[in-house]
Amino acid sequence: MSQDHIRYDILAQDALRSVIRKVLSEVAATGHLPGDHHFFITFLTGAPGVRISQHLKAKYPEQMTIVVQHQFWELKVSESQFEIGLSFSDTPEKLVIPFNAIRGFYDPSVSFELEFDVASGEEEESPSAEITAYPVEKAEEAVDDTPKTGGDDDGKKPGGSVVSLDSFRKKN
Repeated sequence: MSQDHIRYDILAQDALRSVIRKVLSEVAATGHLPGDHHFFITFLTGAPGVRISQHLKAKYPEQMTIVVQHQFWELKVSESQFEIGLSFSDTPEKLVIPFNAIRGFYDPSVSFELEFDVASGEEEESPSAEITAYPVEKAEEAVDDTPKTGGDDDGKKPGGSVVSLDSFRKKN
């Protein structure tokens, strides 16, 4: 079997992250979310380039889920990251999150979810990557090991088909 010199797995991850970048760019341009859309974004707090307060880092040492819905400010999106102002227990915070640190993106208003395998800041990034991208029929927050930050969650995981890029790779 031949080696994948093109690295389709990385290209696919970049393409799916561009969906998040595009959506956040449109929200930043208008200053609000359209319709009932809102986002749960899970990211690794120790990933390179993540900037959060020491208080939040201590509270969420591995990963954190933020909710972008009614109260956010100063959303700025660049090619590699986004910045956003959010309130945590009535304390305003500015977060800088590289797109490569994002572990999951979920819009429950339309049951859409993207999920990525991401190496933490302390680990070396592995050459294989799994991407889960699927529409969800009926779902609440899809992340089960992160703190809940809002929404009407009954703890159910979404249904749908998980597509792993490993299943398309040729084995050496």
